[in-house]
Amino acid sequence: KMAADTSVDILQKVLENEILQSTKVVEEHLDAEIQKLDQMDEDELERLKQRRLEALKKNQQQKQEWLSKGHGEYREIPSERDFFQEVKESKNVVCHFYRDTTFRCQIMDKHLTVLAKKHIETKFLKLNAEKSPFLCERLRIKVIPTLALIKDGKTQDYVVGFTDLGNTDDFTTETLEWRLGCADVINYSGNLMDPPFQSQKKYGTSFTKLDKKTIRGKIYDSDSDDD
Repeated sequence: KMAADTSVDILQKVLENEILQSTKVVEEHLDAEIQKLDQMDEDELERLKQRRLEALKKNQQQKQEWLSKGHGEYREIPSERDFFQEVKESKNVVCHFYRDTTFRCQIMDKHLTVLAKKHIETKFLKLNAEKSPFLCERLRIKVIPTLALIKDGKTQDYVVGFTDLGNTDDFTTETLEWRLGCADVINYSGNLMDPPFQSQKKYGTSFTKLDKKTIRGKIYDSDSDDD
């Protein structure tokens, strides 16, 4: 018993020492930063201030430019012709090919509405698949919903049904955000190696297997059970 107590004491002391050491490093770093600022003359401080202001101004201008191009909201575009125009003027575009009668499209809409407001660096669009047969054929869209993920005018990736989103109708907005981050079509700040739906599994979320149905080139709903 005493030996066990002793080893616990030693461990505690080691830990305390570690904490003290890391605190000391942080304090020293802060001291150095403060000293650096103290040693700066008026001109250097002024230049630093100017650089910060310019960066802020540039960010603001970039934001305004995005908003003027229709970023910041999830919009429906009326036709295939609009699709080409919209894609041409923005670096990052997410386009949801949907159908009114497909329940899973409404689930996708809910998450995309949230993400469009959060990620104004990317344009979020939706297009009725039934009104865009040429595009659906060209982009080989067979299952609804499908998201086309477009960078610099080229379709780089697709999110087909909910297969990549944990295979469940209850996927979170964070899961879709992670998937778009994997395609580098949004600025993703989380860890790409740690998909959010993995933590869902821990809490026993029920997963439903999705069916992908494509027969003779026809477009099928990912939530339909009939042939």
